[in-house]
Amino acid sequence: MPGWVHAAGLLAGAALDVVLADPARMHPVAAFGTVADHAERLLYHDSRAAGLAYTSVLAGGTVVLGALARTGVARAGRRFGCQRTTSVALTAAATWTVLGGTSLRRHGRRLGSDLARGDVAAARSRLPALCGRDPAVLDTAGLSRAGVESLAENTSDAVVGPLIWGAVGGVPGLLGYRAINTLDAMVGYRSSRHARFGWASARLDDFANLLPSRVAGLLACACAPVVGGSPVDAYWVMRRDGASHPSPNAGQVEAAFAGALGLRLGGTLRYHHGVEHRPVMGYGRTAQPADLERAAVLSAAVSASALVLSAGVAAAASAARSTARSAVRSAWTSGRARRRNRR
Repeated sequence: MPGWVHAAGLLAGAALDVVLADPARMHPVAAFGTVADHAERLLYHDSRAAGLAYTSVLAGGTVVLGALARTGVARAGRRFGCQRTTSVALTAAATWTVLGGTSLRRHGRRLGSDLARGDVAAARSRLPALCGRDPAVLDTAGLSRAGVESLAENTSDAVVGPLIWGAVGGVPGLLGYRAINTLDAMVGYRSSRHARFGWASARLDDFANLLPSRVAGLLACACAPVVGGSPVDAYWVMRRDGASHPSPNAGQVEAAFAGALGLRLGGTLRYHHGVEHRPVMGYGRTAQPADLERAAVLSAAVSASALVLSAGVAAAASAARSTARSAVRSAWTSGRARRRNRR
């Protein structure tokens, strides 16, 4: 298939996310979460081995399902003479399924609007759509900081990560990444129940986001002028504070957002399962309700940049794979011809 087919699928899927966002009901990721919940009930034991089996079955099964879907759609397309069209459609559908950037920014903006009106109760009820912190103990400043940090981290998890894995892995990469990220959200927390069982999901998610989080951080630095920030300051904060975060990935993009927005993020976080004390990132002021709109604008700029980058990588990767296959076929044919001549 030409390289543009893969890139066109990513672009079309991103356009669907902008237009349709996440469906309010019957979302495929929610269906996967339901399956994962039932699987946890069947496989749960307080051990890393059980957690590894759980993660392998669900994440590996999703990748295999994506590969089978790609093969089946390609065969059907060849049969009816529309392989390129069906391939673009499948990639677009998978991309739309796993992206969450539009809904993420909507939630962030609505949280900011609630806080700007002084409706803290409404903001607290909205926060769980962005992150898992306990909203009951957060005031306006705490809710603003939580919203900005969640917009930063989820720009990497819900946009940049899927696009990068989709660019290099196609439909299996898109679906596999979302499965891994969802499993981490479900069992990766350090609660007493999931400290051992969720270890494999958390570590696999760390690996899957090593590159995307750093790409997201660098793109946030590059896009800092969109929100009145300095790319140099953002990069300096990312370099200085990104590694201090307990997550090897979340700190990179959160620090970059802090530098780009001129804010100070981090500190004490309260979850339902306990309290975490995180290092402070950035050297600016504390977050305010108006900063949620700025963070949403920066998230949109990073998402658009990641889409262009991923489409280019997808086209180049497809072309490289096609060239490599042609070279292998040519070498195989030449080798067979030489062997026949020797006989």
